[in-house]
Amino acid sequence: MGDPKKPRKRYSRPKSPWRSDQLAQELYLLGIYGLRNKRELWRAQSQLSSTRKQARTLLAATQEVRQRGEKIFMDSLVRKGLVKSGSPLDDVLSLTVEDVLARRLQSMIFKRGMAVSPLQARQAIVHGHVIIGERRVTIPSYPVAREEEEKIKLLGGPRSPPTKEAVAPEAR
Repeated sequence: MGDPKKPRKRYSRPKSPWRSDQLAQELYLLGIYGLRNKRELWRAQSQLSSTRKQARTLLAATQEVRQRGEKIFMDSLVRKGLVKSGSPLDDVLSLTVEDVLARRLQSMIFKRGMAVSPLQARQAIVHGHVIIGERRVTIPSYPVAREEEEKIKLLGGPRSPPTKEAVAPEAR
């Protein structure tokens, strides 16, 4: 079982961590997506690895099992925003870590222009200035579902849309 106070590791470290090309690629991704440390990158790589493993298992399964599981699996990936609706199961094998990292809340806020840099987006999230729908989200690695994309709002701050009070202070 394990100790309930100590959570299970959600990532696996690379087998050869000191290869120069791998180090350069990791450093590049950390800078582009504003990740805090390599552990966040390794978590995204592990999520992608398990998703691709599930796709390979479905591809190798019998026809009946594949028909049942493929629709459920692909619908979940469409909801997560990793693949487009109607795409075949083979498209899952072509997913990259960048696709997974682009679905993070931190990346979404930066891409939409609500923050000047990924680090500013991370700070706004951690400080509680971001809501999705009616919920305040303070986790930068929160995976944004496709239906939640339009509900992302920034509360107060230089890049947020002006409120009614801020627009017409001279009318008082």
